[in-house]
Amino acid sequence: MEIKYMKVLNDNLSVTAAYTGVKEVVSPISVEEIIALENKYNGGRLFPAALRELLFLAGGYCYVLDYGMNDSQEQMQQSSRKYMTVFGRNRVIARPFYVIDVYNTGDQFVFVYLDEGKDDPDVYEALIGYRLNDWIHLVKSPLSALIDGRIKRFLSGGNPF
Repeated sequence: MEIKYMKVLNDNLSVTAAYTGVKEVVSPISVEEIIALENKYNGGRLFPAALRELLFLAGGYCYVLDYGMNDSQEQMQQSSRKYMTVFGRNRVIARPFYVIDVYNTGDQFVFVYLDEGKDDPDVYEALIGYRLNDWIHLVKSPLSALIDGRIKRFLSGGNPF
C-alpha cells in the first residue's frame, strides 16, 4: 500500500519514548482484516485512504492511540457501539463511522465519519456519558494532522494524548 497521508507514522514505526526509554513499535493489521472491517462498517466501500493507511501501519498497536481493553479493531468497534447503546445514543449517529481511539473505559471515543468524501477525514470525539446534547464535536482536521501532532508530542517527551 502506498503511504500518502501517514508519512510521519511510517517514518516512526519504531521509536524510543523520550521520558521512559522504552522502545515502542507499532503493529499492523492485514489488508484482509481491513477489507472485512470495510465490509462491516462501510458497506463494502473502501475506507478513506488515511484510515486505511493508519490501520495498515498500526491497526494492531499504535503508541499514539489507545485501543482500550480491546484485543482487536473489530472488538473496539463493537464495544464503542455497545457503550452508545448503554447510554441511549445508538440511534443518534446515523452515518457510517469508525472508532480510532477509546478512553475512560470506552465511554469516550475518537472517530471519523466514513461518508465525508475526503481521503483524509476530519476527526470527532464522542463524549457518550457526559453531555446530553452537544456530545459529538470536531477534534482535529484532518486525521493525518491528529496522528502527526501526537507523534511529535511523543517524540519530544510529552504525553501524546
